[in-house]
Amino acid sequence: MRGGLVPIPVPDAARDARTPNDVLVTMEPRAPDLDPSLGVAVPVREAGRPKNRLVVIGDSLSQGFQSGAIFNTQLSYPAIIAWEMGWDEAFRRPTYEGFGGLPVNIEYLIRHLEGRFGDRISWWETPSAAFELRHLMAQIEDWWERGPGSHVPATTGIMHNLAVYGWDLRDALSRDAQNIEAAIKNPRNDFIRQIVENAPERAAMRVYNSARDATGAPLTLFQAAAALGEERGGPDSAAGIETLLVFLGANNALGAVAELDVKWSDVGFDDPNRKNAFTVWRPSHFAEEFGRVVAEVKRIEAQHVIFGNVPHMTIAPIARGVDEKVREGSRYFPYYTRPWIADGDFDPDEDAKITGNEARAIDSAIDQYNDSIAGAVREARRQGLDWYVLDVAGLLDRLATRRYIGDPQARPDWWTPYELPPEIRALQPVPDTRFFCSGPSGRTQGGLFSLDGIHPTTIAYGILAQEFIHVMQRAGVKFYSGDGVTERTGPVRVDFGRLCRLDTLIHDPPRSLESDIRLIGWIDQTVDVIKRIFTSGTVS
Repeated sequence: MRGGLVPIPVPDAARDARTPNDVLVTMEPRAPDLDPSLGVAVPVREAGRPKNRLVVIGDSLSQGFQSGAIFNTQLSYPAIIAWEMGWDEAFRRPTYEGFGGLPVNIEYLIRHLEGRFGDRISWWETPSAAFELRHLMAQIEDWWERGPGSHVPATTGIMHNLAVYGWDLRDALSRDAQNIEAAIKNPRNDFIRQIVENAPERAAMRVYNSARDATGAPLTLFQAAAALGEERGGPDSAAGIETLLVFLGANNALGAVAELDVKWSDVGFDDPNRKNAFTVWRPSHFAEEFGRVVAEVKRIEAQHVIFGNVPHMTIAPIARGVDEKVREGSRYFPYYTRPWIADGDFDPDEDAKITGNEARAIDSAIDQYNDSIAGAVREARRQGLDWYVLDVAGLLDRLATRRYIGDPQARPDWWTPYELPPEIRALQPVPDTRFFCSGPSGRTQGGLFSLDGIHPTTIAYGILAQEFIHVMQRAGVKFYSGDGVTERTGPVRVDFGRLCRLDTLIHDPPRSLESDIRLIGWIDQTVDVIKRIFTSGTVS
């Protein structure tokens, strides 16, 4: 049983021949776990307020990655939660100031080109624009490889946001400052491959440099969280972490859509030096790695633990479904390719793609990942631990524009539309999960995914923060006003008005991203930016 439904296997014609046997490919998506406690009651214990109220272990979705770069970490969903807790000044997070962040901020590139060439690059300006783009990429590369960005700032304590973009389960389990620093090679000037070398490692060091014990010895993310759990703020402060958020696993499947290449895990999936050969993990391999994650989390002294599960990657608009669905009532399109390739221009023999059967297999594997996560949380609650699951997969499914909202016949029985906050519903057009487009008159579609087509915009990070806050309040976590003293009563609502003002793609979108989003396609063709963003280091 899964999510209250009996999985219906697909006919052989709907199963890709290369899909491993342990992937249970099904006709119906997994029903979401709407009850974060999974029906297992655990008494909420009044344990006082610890020094470290919020700690997060995660990947790019927790670090605050947007439009191809980690930059606005103050607008990550953990930072938004800390703001609503009245604890934002105490919440420690890494910073990435300079040239739009690491590895390359697509919005930064577009705004630079708009400043130089206006709303539209004419055909006679294309050579100059290409030169300008490569010159800017060279400046970005130099800043982070040899300039001020190459120096890791000193910290006063272990980061509360222990998230690093690109990290999968194995990275979180085994990486530390010593082996990350050893992986950073001497950078080379490369006119063709103009993107920051070892960008994931460079980003990671701004987190891991703080993750050390009292002797300076390096710690993994889980060991760092455990060290935070041992801290006390004073004689009246409770020990432990108040709320630990663990949101990992997306990068065990993301590579398949980021690279449009399905390579199932095999021998070496748990080896840091071999795992980069794979883009999506078999469910049995995921379960084995996640079991190790659970063992590490149990060593961390935390009053409440909330696991975010893995969203269905094929909903992300970086892989756009081509033409019509494969049949009436199906979730899937025959092919998925880059969003700037129009249906009439798509060539399945020439263009990068994954097939509808491959997309179904990836989603089915993720459903099994989420079974593993729910199973671990359920068992921990039976043991008396105050653990919860936030079903992020179900959240994204309920927002999926082309999969469900625009195709009522494809909706499973459990599906209901997600009710956006009123501040977001008031935006015109209402933000959706299609690839972001805008022109001289403003945004024309999208708004929930940033310009890399994978990571959320600021308002969408606010939605994620709101859902975590719902679970935290259920667990008995108290929220305070900005003074950190005055307790907030009733359901805590994220200040989406503030986030709309801070989200540059919403309040001041680029003027040159017309309906065919040719500019991002041209940038990707010129410097191969999309794939390189996610493969720019030796650590995935």
